[in-house]
Amino acid sequence: MNSSSRYKRLTALLLGALALGAAAPLAGPAPDAEARPHPRPAPGGAVVAVEEVTRVSADEVAEILGRGGIDASRVRYDVTRYRVLYRTTDSTGAPVTASQLVVLPRNGQRALPAVSWLHGTSVHKDEAASVNPNSADRRAALFFAASGRAVSAPDYVGLGKGDGLHPYGDPAATVAAAVDGLRAARTVAREHGRDLRPDVAISGFSQGGPATMMVGRALAEDRADRYFRPGALAPVGGPFDLSTFEAAAANDTVQRSAIYLAYFATAWDRIYGLYDSPAEAFRAPYDQRIERLFDGRHTAAEILRELPATSKELFTAEFLDRVREPSGVLKERLRPLDTTCDWRPRVPVRIFHGSLDEDVSPAHAGHCSGQLTENGVRHQVVDVGPYGHNTSVRKALPLVLDLFERSARAE
Repeated sequence: MNSSSRYKRLTALLLGALALGAAAPLAGPAPDAEARPHPRPAPGGAVVAVEEVTRVSADEVAEILGRGGIDASRVRYDVTRYRVLYRTTDSTGAPVTASQLVVLPRNGQRALPAVSWLHGTSVHKDEAASVNPNSADRRAALFFAASGRAVSAPDYVGLGKGDGLHPYGDPAATVAAAVDGLRAARTVAREHGRDLRPDVAISGFSQGGPATMMVGRALAEDRADRYFRPGALAPVGGPFDLSTFEAAAANDTVQRSAIYLAYFATAWDRIYGLYDSPAEAFRAPYDQRIERLFDGRHTAAEILRELPATSKELFTAEFLDRVREPSGVLKERLRPLDTTCDWRPRVPVRIFHGSLDEDVSPAHAGHCSGQLTENGVRHQVVDVGPYGHNTSVRKALPLVLDLFERSARAE
């Protein structure tokens, strides 16, 4: 069977599986037919479509990694890259379609060790790894896959080819996209006679740092999936104390403070209702354009051209004071993102950071470490060297892989 025929067969089978899943009852009592006029949604992780299938040789992977400043000495295998649409849920629990990049090594191994790679802040849908060939997150996925691992790299809700707007930083939507992404990746692998091992190595950068800890906790403590469980946790450059991070952005003591805080404010207003109108939070004339800018169709460069350089110029003084001293809904919603490390992982944990990171202070690694220590967790904090935010992840990746390989050998 040629690759085109196999692709069509795979998509047809997966769509058939989706149709069967949509008819299956979910847990709990069924509502009356009159109260349920629409079909039940497909279960989380059901594959909607496989849109793109591309084989990448080991030499090509090495070249791609080299251009991105990533050590390519660990490349061993050709890989196959898939863009997968799958079902998950948004911040309200409503069903949505999301996209992800799935990469499988071509090494003949049937039971593959699995990696969940969770990306950092992105404002444009097409920056996502499943869409953008130059994405740093695509390079990270190729890096792990070419070493012999199956990789699920979710775009998160609202990015890539997914529905709606991205609920930036929302814990429920983040965990759902990652766990359902793993389920979908397993479906794709099994259609090719492969499978994913249950112990998942989880890593992520920046926004993906706290996400790493949240997804690990969901799999370990909340039993978010019956099959998958965490095998190792390796967050990189994560803002583990979000209250402090946003307060620093309000004080203009982090790089690109205005765009970080504006993205946070507009996304959380959509989710939680932080203000009654943009004018309560943003100064004129920015209050008239701010929501249009964060529609998922503007790049960071385009947004920066239309915003002032500082939070002080962009936001009202009253709103900045609220961010510095949060209360009410804002304080309540920040708490889970200040405590993503406040649990007891029973798997290897290493926290990576760069000592010259001006976007996310190294103090955040210390915050996470302190919570783990209080819970009696053995772990390591690794300074990858005198590097800034985006360089630190490139330096961390080989060290993350070392952790994953040692963890796999210890199983």
